[in-house]
Amino acid sequence: MSILDSIDNFYERLVVEVLEGMPEHEEWTEDFTEDVVCVALNRLPPRYYRHSVDMVFYLADQEMVEMKQRVREVVKDAMEFVLTHQRA
Repeated sequence: MSILDSIDNFYERLVVEVLEGMPEHEEWTEDFTEDVVCVALNRLPPRYYRHSVDMVFYLADQEMVEMKQRVREVVKDAMEFVLTHQRA
């Protein structure tokens, strides 16, 4: 097992949760969704952890609320970016 197998970026989970909670549209192909995730994650700071319980334990409630709100905004912006910059 590699060290990288036990380290995750908390924002990855939040971005996926936001996308899964949105109604799907016809342009939502697998490529579109993956591009949105990449763009969104590149616009967010990394927040690495080893155990998700540790991450939740050390975050203040207000900080979690702010992180989720920021992710919603960034995902929306990432979707608009990908829609306007799609490959032909």
